[in-house]
Amino acid sequence: MSKQLSCSERTTTIDESLRPLLIHGLKGIEKESLRINREGSISLSPHPAQLGAALTHPNITTDYSEALLELITPALSDGTKVLDSLTDLHKYVCANINDELLLAASMPVGDLRDPAIPIAEYGSSNVGRMKHIYRQGLSYRYGRCMQVIAGIHFNYSLPETFWPQYQHSMKNVDDLRSFTTQAYMRMIRNLQRYGWLILYLFGSSPAVSKNFLDSRNSVYSRTLQEFDETSCYKPFATSLRMSEIGYLNPVQSMFHISFNSLEEYIRDLSKATMIPYLGYEKIGIKAGNGYRQLNTNFLQIENEYYTSVRPKQPTRSGERPLQALGSRGIQYVEIRSVDVDVFEPAGIALETTRFLEALSLFCLFQSNSGHDLKQHTEISNNALLVANRGRDPKLKLLDNRREVPLRQWALMLCEQMQEICEILDSGNADIPYTCALHQQIEKIRSPELTASARMLTVMHAQKMSITELVLQKSQDYTRYFRNAALDAAIKRNFDLQVEASLAQQKQLEATDEISFDQYLSNYFSQSTSARLLDEFRKLMQTAQAPAMNGYAEAHSRQQDDHSLQ
Repeated sequence: MSKQLSCSERTTTIDESLRPLLIHGLKGIEKESLRINREGSISLSPHPAQLGAALTHPNITTDYSEALLELITPALSDGTKVLDSLTDLHKYVCANINDELLLAASMPVGDLRDPAIPIAEYGSSNVGRMKHIYRQGLSYRYGRCMQVIAGIHFNYSLPETFWPQYQHSMKNVDDLRSFTTQAYMRMIRNLQRYGWLILYLFGSSPAVSKNFLDSRNSVYSRTLQEFDETSCYKPFATSLRMSEIGYLNPVQSMFHISFNSLEEYIRDLSKATMIPYLGYEKIGIKAGNGYRQLNTNFLQIENEYYTSVRPKQPTRSGERPLQALGSRGIQYVEIRSVDVDVFEPAGIALETTRFLEALSLFCLFQSNSGHDLKQHTEISNNALLVANRGRDPKLKLLDNRREVPLRQWALMLCEQMQEICEILDSGNADIPYTCALHQQIEKIRSPELTASARMLTVMHAQKMSITELVLQKSQDYTRYFRNAALDAAIKRNFDLQVEASLAQQKQLEATDEISFDQYLSNYFSQSTSARLLDEFRKLMQTAQAPAMNGYAEAHSRQQDDHSLQ
């Protein structure tokens, strides 16, 4: 086993042999954007054929809604090229959505009643039908409004050459995959522990439209203040997207998903996908010949579980995400708590990605033996506090049951990140990572510099509603991308991807050899091990105990105040 180092030791004793390898980490971005009309309401038109098939296109797809685009960059070691790729995707998309706009914010505006939100379609293939029915299930379980909140996911991994050298420097004698997995899970736990800092720095949703609150119909809506006749806000909020009116689900809170090891994560999340929930059983799986949801379990599939950070392993055809993780381990880490930045045309700044990269490495080298239930609760509460009132100068957070002023803790973390940034800056006279770090330090010292504060400043100064602000930015950025030149070779490559994705979807639809029912049966028959299956069967037998059923029934009687991504 590797020796445990203190926080200060881990941030000052990075082996010299590792330093050249750290600059080659792979970064990628997934950015969600709603297609909207000029009034701000969600587009009811199908996913544009000129953007290819959402099911099979590698870089342009859809998330929950037919109108919720997801733009996916390749994973590259050069962060500048990642942002260039995201920019090129915006140029191509904006040129192919007719007179529609891309919403330049996380929180939707306009008409947000369920009929105004079309669920994504993926064609008639078995895999395409499953993706649609899964989303149909989300609509029955949670309503559609919460599913069209947009965000940005930052993906990060170390180069393969790093891991043997790191293992050697740590004098670890486990097999390499086990060592790598443990290290990535430690990174994830620390990203959870310090995740409130991401919400403070990069939250960009301090206000929401009343249409959103009406559609959400949440008891927490009453905690917001009225800004004007169409908008509500919280004076010190950073990310209402990550608050109780955003990604919070009491049904999911019935399960504690452990991140103390990959085995525990797979075990706990698998349980949640196998145990029926009374409230969802009342919905039913089918109505006539049509599906309402994939099943009646707490989670239809693993993707339904929302967490701010995920371990990821790309899946193969027909493979479940947990099966992929169990078979091949962790390939990269996905940070999911970044808001779409209203002040950036592509929704995220290059400096933001540099800070997230440095933070990820910082979290890798920090010790963390695991989180118990009290620490898990502490982490969740810290995140909610910062989401709701992160810019409150009096705000204190809990660090291992000790109260710490947010500003003090944030500055301490940034100070400890300095060495990481210096390593990443090696050979670059412009010291871009150090500059990105200092930019965030200024936001900590001067909260009015954060995106969330700047949004409220503009709204107050120009007497603009949240809808007016984001519509103005959406118009400006869509026009900017339409007028920007797209390199001819890059455009041609995008055109070829469109053609290939349409052909691939047709091929999938033509080559299905089994019924959809059989496809689902095969998909859900995958398991991580026989031992776990036995555990799940026992749990399923006890899941209907009066205590759990009482709790579940109580939630089933509540208004739909649940969300997930």
